[in-house]
Amino acid sequence: MNVDTIVNYIENYGYAVIFLFLFFGIVGIPAPEESLLFLIGVLSVHHRLSLELAMISSILGAFTGMLTAYSCGKYAGSPFIKKFGKYVGITSERMEKVSDKYTINARKTILLGFYLPGLRQISPYFAGITNIPFQCFFLFSLMGTLLWVIPFILAGYFAGKVFNINPAYVPYLGIILLLIFIFYVIIKYIKRKKTESKDKTKPEG
Repeated sequence: MNVDTIVNYIENYGYAVIFLFLFFGIVGIPAPEESLLFLIGVLSVHHRLSLELAMISSILGAFTGMLTAYSCGKYAGSPFIKKFGKYVGITSERMEKVSDKYTINARKTILLGFYLPGLRQISPYFAGITNIPFQCFFLFSLMGTLLWVIPFILAGYFAGKVFNINPAYVPYLGIILLLIFIFYVIIKYIKRKKTESKDKTKPEG
C-alpha cells in the first residue's frame, strides 16, 4: 500500500484508520507498522495530520491490540490458538518453542518485543496462555506501546523537519530504521554473551 493510499484513507475516514492499522498489526494481520509510525511524523510536519491526534490514535490502536490478543490467549487458550493461530502467524511449532521459555523473560519480552516484528504479534497471546497476571501485562504492554509508538513518530517528525523528506520514500526509511535497531540489539546481545562466557571461564580465587 503506497503513501497516497494511506493518506487518502486517513483523509476520508479520519484517525480511525491509524487506530485500525496499529490494532490489526498487533493482533497479527500484516500491516506496515514502523513505516506508518514514521510516516505519521513526516505527514505532521507537512500539516497533513495532527501530531497529537495521530499519536493518540496510534497508542490506542497498538495497546488495544495487545489487550485483545492477551484476552484471546487467556480465555480461549491453546486450543483456540492452535486452530486459528496460523492466520496470525502462530504455528504449533512456534508455540511449543516459545511457550517453554516465555515465562522466564515475560516482562522483558512484553516490553521490548514491540521492536521485533513477529515477536510483538506472538507476545500478547502467550502472555494470556501462560497466565501472566493482567496487572503485570497491562503495565508492561502500556510501557512497551509508548516506547515503541512515540519514538518512531517523533523520529519521522524531526527527520521531516531537518531533511524535508518526501513522504513517498517514508516506507523505505522506516524499514532502514528498524534494521538499524535490530542490528544494534544483536550486537549488544553478542557482546553480553561474550562477556558472560569470559566470566565463566575465569578461574575462581
